[in-house]
Amino acid sequence: MTPATPRYPGRAPIDAYGNGGFRFAQMSHRGSILCLPSGVYAWPPSSLDQIEPAALAPALAEKDALGLLLLGTGLRQQLPDTAVRLAFGAVGIALETMDTGAACRTYNVLLAEGRPVGAARLAVD
Repeated sequence: MTPATPRYPGRAPIDAYGNGGFRFAQMSHRGSILCLPSGVYAWPPSSLDQIEPAALAPALAEKDALGLLLLGTGLRQQLPDTAVRLAFGAVGIALETMDTGAACRTYNVLLAEGRPVGAARLAVD
């Protein structure tokens, strides 16, 4: 189940992050984003405590096209709830947690290499 309307219907590297949002594909978005093989979506969570399996259901639904999800947890790396880690393990998607900046940089490299990568990133100021 993917979100209803992608903000950008494709894959794009992140050009910049900060000031509460992201720039990609000559567009900007204020708030958190979810980058999946099916597109780049606005993502409701704004803090780690709002990240639960339901918030990541669109990524879990794309399990056949996704081998790794990078989870950007804000200004510093924080571990998500155990239920989130178990949900990804159950469908065979690797989950790597890092700060949002590292998630942006790593995503761009893996995307350029053609890897089956996605990213869920909390916006930072």
